[in-house]
Amino acid sequence: MTALIIGLDGGGTSTRCVVVSETGEVAGRGRAGGANVVSVADPAANLLAALRAAMDGLDPALVAGGVFGLAGSGAERARRLAGEAWRSAGLPGHPSVVADVLVAFASATAEPDGTVLIAGTGAVAARIARWEIAAVADGHGWLVGDEGSGVWIGRRAVTAALKSLDGRAGPTVLLDRLASLGTSVGEIVSSVYAQVADSGPAWLATFAPLVDAAAREGDEAAGAILDEAARRLAATARALGPGEGPLVLAGSLLTQPTELARRVRAELGDAARPIPARDGAAGAAALALRAAFPSADLHRRVIEERA
Repeated sequence: MTALIIGLDGGGTSTRCVVVSETGEVAGRGRAGGANVVSVADPAANLLAALRAAMDGLDPALVAGGVFGLAGSGAERARRLAGEAWRSAGLPGHPSVVADVLVAFASATAEPDGTVLIAGTGAVAARIARWEIAAVADGHGWLVGDEGSGVWIGRRAVTAALKSLDGRAGPTVLLDRLASLGTSVGEIVSSVYAQVADSGPAWLATFAPLVDAAAREGDEAAGAILDEAARRLAATARALGPGEGPLVLAGSLLTQPTELARRVRAELGDAARPIPARDGAAGAAALALRAAFPSADLHRRVIEERA
């Protein structure tokens, strides 16, 4: 029987898992809620749910290895959560835990060197050298960093709505788009704090698509938020300096046809020629496959099959 390899990408909004054979064919897939250990209320349950869904109908005894890409993977908590989920799923051995930036980079290219810029729930950039993280910019979490991320945009959307409501700024459609929070300053503020306490700060990122749509429609406040987000994201990537290899754009805000992605590409300039990341779970599986059966061809097969 062929060996099985597991790749898992735990983001702020969703956790994706893919199981591949030793020859690179996909054998199973799973998906669950977010697993960012900084911004998600219960990452452990989502890691286990994604693992079990991907392994449904497969023999755990055939698993020869796996890689988990997790935000905050340098922390002991991330390694502990990954190990617990692995054991609870009845899998032999233990997974390797790496940063989400590495699996994002590996999902786009089989080249060993380059740069990756992520903007999803959080935001971070990293320089990759020989499949190792050589340098990192930002990724400091929603409270003190992650500039230009979905949470960063969501926070500023709420602030813009409050300023419009209490007279510190002009009208904005964001006030109507965020009407579910309430119609008065007190209601909006109370709703935000209650939701963050209940669901974690990643909840704020749900407003990023509303800001993106409002900016497309010409709303001045929304456009200003995205302009600033694009400047900050480009600055994060540039902070790593020039380097060899491709520039990979990752995270839902940069890989989907968003207004933010357009503005980030404009900020980076034509010379950057970035390429989009694909499925981070496939990137994690490709890294795990490299460790067990080293081959750039297998790496490309896995990420291209999941394109």
